[in-house]
Amino acid sequence: MKVSNVTVRRRLLLVLLGGLLLFAALMIRLAYVQLVMGTELANRAEESWRRNIPFTAKRGEILDRNGVRLAHNISSPTVMAVPAQVQNPEETARELGKVLGMPQEKLAELITKRELIVRIQPAGRKISVEKAAQIKELNLPGIVVGEDNKRHYPFGNLASHILGFTGIDNQGLTGIELSYDAYLQGVNGSVSFLADAKGREMPGSTERYTQPRDGMNLQLTLDKNIQAIVERELDQAMVKHQANQVLAIAMDPNTGEILAMASRPDYDPANFREYPAEIYNRNLPIWMTYEPGSTFKIITLAAALEEGKVDLDRDTFHDSGEIEVAGAHLHCWKGGGHGSQTFLEGVQNSCNPGFVILGQRLGKESLFEYIRNFGFGQKTGIDLMGEENGILFKLSQVGPVELATTSFGQGVSVTPIQQVAAVSAAINGGKLYQPYVAKAWLDPVTGEAVETIEPKLVRNVISEETSKEVRRALESVVAKGTGRNAYIDGYRVGGKTGTAQKVVNGRYSKSEHIVSFIGFAPADDPQVVIYAAVDNPKGLQFGGLIAAPLVRNMLEDTLRYMEVKPRKDQIEKEYQYLDTPLVEVPNLVGLSKSDIYHTLQSNLNLAPSGSGEVVVSQAPKAGTRIERGSTVRVYLSGEAKE
Repeated sequence: MKVSNVTVRRRLLLVLLGGLLLFAALMIRLAYVQLVMGTELANRAEESWRRNIPFTAKRGEILDRNGVRLAHNISSPTVMAVPAQVQNPEETARELGKVLGMPQEKLAELITKRELIVRIQPAGRKISVEKAAQIKELNLPGIVVGEDNKRHYPFGNLASHILGFTGIDNQGLTGIELSYDAYLQGVNGSVSFLADAKGREMPGSTERYTQPRDGMNLQLTLDKNIQAIVERELDQAMVKHQANQVLAIAMDPNTGEILAMASRPDYDPANFREYPAEIYNRNLPIWMTYEPGSTFKIITLAAALEEGKVDLDRDTFHDSGEIEVAGAHLHCWKGGGHGSQTFLEGVQNSCNPGFVILGQRLGKESLFEYIRNFGFGQKTGIDLMGEENGILFKLSQVGPVELATTSFGQGVSVTPIQQVAAVSAAINGGKLYQPYVAKAWLDPVTGEAVETIEPKLVRNVISEETSKEVRRALESVVAKGTGRNAYIDGYRVGGKTGTAQKVVNGRYSKSEHIVSFIGFAPADDPQVVIYAAVDNPKGLQFGGLIAAPLVRNMLEDTLRYMEVKPRKDQIEKEYQYLDTPLVEVPNLVGLSKSDIYHTLQSNLNLAPSGSGEVVVSQAPKAGTRIERGSTVRVYLSGEAKE
């Protein structure tokens, strides 16, 4: 059929119009892509070509309360390879292997991987600055040295269980390093360049540097000097007593701030792989649970005083050496007992029957309410991982015998940190504080405090008047009772001994004990409380013989470091057989050689030095109290005046 010219022209016009519309649409689309989406697409393309070499952010430093660095970073570069840029794999592997001490075959395998960037590990991770300089001097194509850092603990084992340690990628694995890992880590940076599909650097391309953002610095409540004092004494206790393990906690009873915390055996955080996992994974002061023994009597005492169940000076009881409860015979540690005594003397003597009577006067509901209010049976909430709850009897399971044994610290399971927190509440006016170790977060650049952690009051447990009575009783324990070995001349010290049988295979062991002592000073205004426990010491196993001297040494040096002034208003120590009394050194300066022998007391020895006739100096100084029989050294010079 013949088509008319008009129809042909009409069809051509339609085709032309359609073509024009398509062309217009294409132009609009091209204009949109170029003008509107051009920047975004160009950025996408560049990002697809861009290759990144990571730069690790510096992990935040950990400082003690005075700003002393306990954990910080040191430069530790890492070697990486860009396989597509390696020109001679065999030669590169040989040269690199000489510096890193790594097999050439292993290196060749790594640098020829079909990956964008390969870390040369393990030998190339966190290498020394000297090795990094050697590798840079080789100028090997495709081999780059990225900035990295590793954790450094300048004081070795000090506070190892508190600080914890980090892994190869600077991630926190235990301790504070793990608890606050998210804040300490920071954000990594990088150096990037443009590369083609094979990973080769594009000619004329420029590098782009993204600066890493360092982690926040963490200031702890710990005091490095007090921590060192505590750890020194623990080391000596391990050697002297050949114990299974020892631990100690020093805390500010008025805030809950941990001043020191340590246990033995310990480990070096920088070389943690050299130690058994059970050593670095167990922070004994918050993890270990055991029967507390007589240190727990402080809680029974506080509860009885608060409820008005006892007058320490007027109420009396008779201790025959045992007390019968529901057919069970519960013994005092002293065979034959202490006889008739006031309850204050019962506290001094750590007399079990006396505390059984206090528990009976309170009743199980009241006693266990106080025990829970003091924080036992639940975690304290300290900001360290691995804390245990401890174990208490369910009230429905508490009969007369369970009430009696609980009142003197047997049949309950507690942690050391629970004991420190509870006793602090008993002596600080009745306030139970949550223990903590993180004091403030500091800006890594300016050093200014970004956030300060305030003390957290959990609850009021007893009154100020009751707390004052508890302090008085515990001070008398140190001056006149079982805690005499914790007595420090010039300082008012309060405390309580503890000796608890260990449970071995479900039974109380007759030969293994955990001995402990908790002490505080000054007794009328406590500034520090220290608890120490020794697990299964060899020889005599009594808290007063082993743990009390341990805490005394810690307290004495800590009080002097804290510049707490000695005083003369303390209770005089009650000496027993074989105890060595203290005597005051007289002033000998200015006396002649002949006079000093008349002035010096017969219970002190004299050691003169020098060729003169007059005393110009002496040691110890006048007024110092020293043990009878000690030596006073005098220095002589000049001639005596007539």
